Amino acid sequence: MLDSLTGLSVGDALGATFPIMGRSIPELRAGNLPAGPWNWTDDTEMACGVVAELCENGQIDQDHLAASFARHMDRDRDYGFFAVDTLRKVRDGMAWDRASGSTYDGQGSCGNGGAMRVAPLGAYFAQDPECIVRQAVRSAEVTHMHPEGVAGAVAVALGAGLAAHARISGTALTADQFITMLLARLDDGETSRGIGRALALLGAPVDEAAAELGNGSRVTAQDTVPFTVWVAATHLQDYPGAVATCVEAGGDMDTTAAIAGGIVSARTGSEGIPAPWLAAREPLPDWANAAIADASARGEQARSGRLRRWFSGR
Repeated sequence: MLDSLTGLSVGDALGATFPIMGRSIPELRAGNLPAGPWNWTDDTEMACGVVAELCENGQIDQDHLAASFARHMDRDRDYGFFAVDTLRKVRDGMAWDRASGSTYDGQGSCGNGGAMRVAPLGAYFAQDPECIVRQAVRSAEVTHMHPEGVAGAVAVALGAGLAAHARISGTALTADQFITMLLARLDDGETSRGIGRALALLGAPVDEAAAELGNGSRVTAQDTVPFTVWVAATHLQDYPGAVATCVEAGGDMDTTAAIAGGIVSARTGSEGIPAPWLAAREPLPDWANAAIADASARGEQARSGRLRRWFSGR
């Protein structure tokens, strides 16, 4: 989970900063990038909220997660208009389901916000695909009630789960196996049909894939997730290549790089991320680091307790 969060945040920060770096795509692929800090966006801030929730509760409590999103929202992090409106309503006391469901004339949002933050959740539940689906739905609904907004989150979480499981089990996944296994767990819809087209586009150049699948320019799940799945499948063991491909495609570069980066780093681990990139990324927020540290301390205490019981024969 933490490797996925790291990859997500570095991709987000690089994608957000690249247009003002004054560098070319070949320089990016060569690793020739300026020192940081590279500031992350709402993608990382909300992903930290998901990770903190899992650290504290081991699952998604929607009331708690919505309150956390609202409490930590920093409008300077490039939140979308409807996300700001939804979280402002939650902050002012409106129930999250009412706030989330009221957008777009009661249809709910089909934006890519549910997908951009969810990869660490998929890695956390990597051994249980059915749990990934349930928890990804719960994580998305607090801001994105539209079926496609939810479907995008489910697809990304399942992709990160597949990547993490391949790492845990030592299994090699081909690009077509990755997408085929992902599709087997998705309901029919516009987003899943886009992922089906991604399967047919394996081996195509990035400009052709982005033209067919979208590059996030419309900021919808349907226009974002199929392309990021194509990128992740194509670069499942190549984190720099995945992020560079997202940047090369243009569009919503911070979000596509965050999604693909979160999936691929679940497979490669943080060691797959170039050290200068990680060093350049702005540090994660203190509240997120505190939640992670608390969870780690609780885990150490639990392990120590189990060892004491084992040695005492109890």
